[in-house]
Amino acid sequence: MKKLKYITLSLLLMLGTSSCKDYLDINVDPDNPTSVSATVNTRLPWIQNYFAYAWGTAGMRANTIGGILTQLSTTNGNGLLAGWNPAQSSCTTVYQNWYIGAAVNVNPMIDKALSTGAFHYAGAGYCIKAMGFMMMLDMHGELPIQDAFTGKYNPSYDDGKKMYELCMEYIDKAIENLSMAQSPGSPALSAGDLWNNGNVQQWIKLCYGLKARFLLKVSKKADLFSPDAVLAALDNAILSNDDNTMMKHYNVEGDELNFTVSDPYQTNAFWNCVAYGTTQRLTKWYVNLLDNSFTGGSNVIDPRLSKLVPAMMSNVVLDDKGNISTYEWRRAQGVDMMYSNKRKQGNIITNIFATSKDVTLKYTIDDATEREKFIADASKIHAVTVDGSAVTVLYQKGSAYCNSTNYRNAGDTVFVNMRSNSMSTSGRGVNDLLYYPAAGYEYVAGTGTFYARPNSDSDFLTYAEMCFIKAEIYFRKGNREQALTAYKTGIKAHFDRMQKRLNEWKTAGSANPDEMPMDDAEIAEYMSSAAVCQSASELTMAEIIRQKIIALGFDIEIWNDMRRFNYSAGNIENFGVVYTDYQRPAEFSGTSKIIGTSPNELTYWFRRFSQSTHESNYNLTQLLASNKLAMTDPIWSCPVWWDCSTDAEYYSFIE
Repeated sequence: MKKLKYITLSLLLMLGTSSCKDYLDINVDPDNPTSVSATVNTRLPWIQNYFAYAWGTAGMRANTIGGILTQLSTTNGNGLLAGWNPAQSSCTTVYQNWYIGAAVNVNPMIDKALSTGAFHYAGAGYCIKAMGFMMMLDMHGELPIQDAFTGKYNPSYDDGKKMYELCMEYIDKAIENLSMAQSPGSPALSAGDLWNNGNVQQWIKLCYGLKARFLLKVSKKADLFSPDAVLAALDNAILSNDDNTMMKHYNVEGDELNFTVSDPYQTNAFWNCVAYGTTQRLTKWYVNLLDNSFTGGSNVIDPRLSKLVPAMMSNVVLDDKGNISTYEWRRAQGVDMMYSNKRKQGNIITNIFATSKDVTLKYTIDDATEREKFIADASKIHAVTVDGSAVTVLYQKGSAYCNSTNYRNAGDTVFVNMRSNSMSTSGRGVNDLLYYPAAGYEYVAGTGTFYARPNSDSDFLTYAEMCFIKAEIYFRKGNREQALTAYKTGIKAHFDRMQKRLNEWKTAGSANPDEMPMDDAEIAEYMSSAAVCQSASELTMAEIIRQKIIALGFDIEIWNDMRRFNYSAGNIENFGVVYTDYQRPAEFSGTSKIIGTSPNELTYWFRRFSQSTHESNYNLTQLLASNKLAMTDPIWSCPVWWDCSTDAEYYSFIE
């Protein structure tokens, strides 16, 4: 898979929207193309790159809502999302990277491709157009598509139904163009393709896989949902991990920066928004899916846990020169967002290390019961002295501690940082992605996570997802044996996909234990354990979706599925509670935004994002006309079109 080629392009936004002079071909500089001279193979990789950034940010924010990720603070944009008290500031990055970075170039690429017979580029353009606008529908519900990029300063909105129909049309056009023979002299798709390396059949399988995903999206709609149509699409979609559509990413020194958000171009989008800084943490609800400690779980540890949940050094012993002589790896505990208001007690503190000398912190704990518990816990590791309500803890050199005198933050070290260092963030080497919090010291505060390292792959559509869609469809049809087969095949497909990347990291010379391949014997033991349904009678929709969540990483489809099943309401067909132990955040206070009072109400749950400031600042009239709740607090709990059982229900919300 090729790296994104950096030529000194004018901003692609300019290629799509600026007027320019018409120069003779002999005066066209290939390194500085205009909107007229830009070739299809010049545009495509940049469209792919900006879509990837929008997709990664959408996934991070969707899974913050979904209870998989959380933030240290309760007050910043993503921190507010985690507590379900959202702000408009969370609505910008996805919008600008899709509309301004990617979509503005899609129609010009398609038009040039059709006029020159480069039909495979037209097909790729229609495919990405469907992916991008479906993502925007998933997030915002209504947005301009047909009027977008037509020169109108106030493009009118398409409603959710029309957006969905247009995206389905784009997928069909993509398949049609990808199935055509290109005209002689047209650039091969491989000349510009960062995703499938120009493999046209792989693109076609991507389109059919997307069609299956889109058809599944309307599972609430009795008049539209067709399980057999989903299965028919799957027959032509991804049939093995070799068919996965993904984008390679690279940890390189001196990487250029994305013009929309100033992040490195070649790094993984999930890393950019999940593990670039020190603010993100995994949740207890997510970790419980992997250690099977949820209600009714088997308590069998998933071998993938050590690859998906970061670890840090603990019990560090230093020699006389201050170097690490021994240590242990401590796996992260997840932040309990659903049953604890931990963040409200003083946010979560990033731990630091006592590198050069011992550190003492004095805590005042007035409550006797809490004081005794704190002393008992701290004394297991550190020297503790007590004077009335004052408790002093000695953190010896080599210890991790949180620099706060709020005793409730003293244990925040268990919430291991998601950060991975890159060559753009004080990294120590191309293949060393460990998080070292102190320059010159070997203390590792985080091993990172499989999906969010600088050089993690972006998996846009995988064989594992196709298997879990098939398992859901067969389960709905009452064919439990075929559902079980698809479910187990999906789990194994995800293991295999992870093993391939882990072996690549090992071969590249990584010393990170969490980048080493899993033990094949442990995988086999897990697959035959109680953590995996072994008979059709055991299989539940909850178990299919649990394994799908693990396999999808931070993909926005996790949140889409949550809405399809009404989170943990348990009122979809006869499936029972699909999201075990799931509930609104314990700290939830956004009752003016998420307005429902009963779990069986759609509006009890987080259903969509508000619109970006780009729309409210520059297209307000059309925005307000698109939805009666636009720019009001309750918009966040207004279901998008596919999230409603009928058109009448949808229009009752927006008209």
